[in-house]
Amino acid sequence: MTSRERPAVVPADEQQITLRGPAELADALPYLMGFHPSDSVVMVALHGGRGRFGGRLRLGIPQSPQEWGPVADQLAECLVSGSERRGSRPDAIVLFLCRDPEEGVTGHQAKERLRPFAQLLRTACGTLDVPVLEALCISGGRYWSYCCPDARCCPEEGNPLALPGTTVMAAAAAYAGIHVRGSLRDMEARLAPLDTAGAHSQQQALDSAGVALVSRILDTEGRVEVAGETLELAHALMDRLGRAPSGPPSAADTNDDRLISHDEAAAVILGLQDRETRDKAAEWMEGPEAASALRLWRALARRCVGPYVEHAAAPLTLAGWVSWSTGDEPAARVALGLALRADPDYTFAQLLHQACNEGLAPETLRRCLRGERGAAADRHDHGEVRGGQGARDGRRTGRRPKARTVPSQATRRRRTAPGDSGPGAVVVRRRARESRRQGRRGSRSER
Repeated sequence: MTSRERPAVVPADEQQITLRGPAELADALPYLMGFHPSDSVVMVALHGGRGRFGGRLRLGIPQSPQEWGPVADQLAECLVSGSERRGSRPDAIVLFLCRDPEEGVTGHQAKERLRPFAQLLRTACGTLDVPVLEALCISGGRYWSYCCPDARCCPEEGNPLALPGTTVMAAAAAYAGIHVRGSLRDMEARLAPLDTAGAHSQQQALDSAGVALVSRILDTEGRVEVAGETLELAHALMDRLGRAPSGPPSAADTNDDRLISHDEAAAVILGLQDRETRDKAAEWMEGPEAASALRLWRALARRCVGPYVEHAAAPLTLAGWVSWSTGDEPAARVALGLALRADPDYTFAQLLHQACNEGLAPETLRRCLRGERGAAADRHDHGEVRGGQGARDGRRTGRRPKARTVPSQATRRRRTAPGDSGPGAVVVRRRARESRRQGRRGSRSER
């Protein structure tokens, strides 16, 4: 697609409820997605004579109107072909365009600006012989229909959305245990790079850690040591976060950021760029470890600042995997979508995103990772594990790894000396120059 964001296709679920008319459709949207899809286009497949909900697709609305035509064609093809792969071609589609008005713009004006995009989407679906039964714009707490010309039921000023928790859909969702997590914008903000005064210090820590680690990673034995140190430190941070009290998302995220130093974050972020290290970290996917691991991956994603934004693909993918593994599919899709926005070629995120969208169960991958973990434990029992892996597996045999203290930036500078021209510094500087030329930051091993 021309947009760097990839569409999230949500499989159908088993919940059944009858919706009648545009008002109930508009109210149902956040429950269908698990969040309020701000600044998004959402398409929902309908099946059979009664319009049973099928797959759902969401994509951020392209900023440039020149992109609307190609994106509309691809979205329609993606939803129809995805539904066919799951066994049934849709009989109709309902689409939603969600965008809050900018300052000084009314909801009606926002709706009219998006009318050409709505028409392109309707045409694209019609070309595939799948009609659009309803097209709604949701903006500023009101909704409009692009399909109904009757001003008596669809006035120019729009109709107000129902109050939260007052509709039959809200009651059914509460009974089924379905929770709406707020807006997509809020969910993405929890994973966005820091824009506070600490961002500059974090970038400096990442620069220093790169100088210290690159030369070690290029050496075979050094790479094994770095992997072990990364996993040991990550688990120590998980323990630290797990002991901290939880609270509302914003307060919890702020507290988590305070508990992790810039140097600690830099060491783990750079260590996770190694594919094998990242895959071992993915084993923290269930049980008591999962909640602490998720908090850590979110915190590390926020620390990927400045030219290190692309490095966020690893912690974002791990956050998406843990969310999916623990049953939070909406959060998983958001995290994996952001990982692919940071690095569209990140293979692990691509595979997880596709599997999650196609409704596959995460248990297959969990079994695989459990098997890897069990095999590592067996090797440890026979004294075959070296370095960091043995320290990590010690957790399963009752031997807790000792938390590693990350040297400060000043200590690192003393070790490497000002103006260091060793291989690590040369590689870092060369990669920095290449990243500025190519618009791609950092490097990592196989993904």
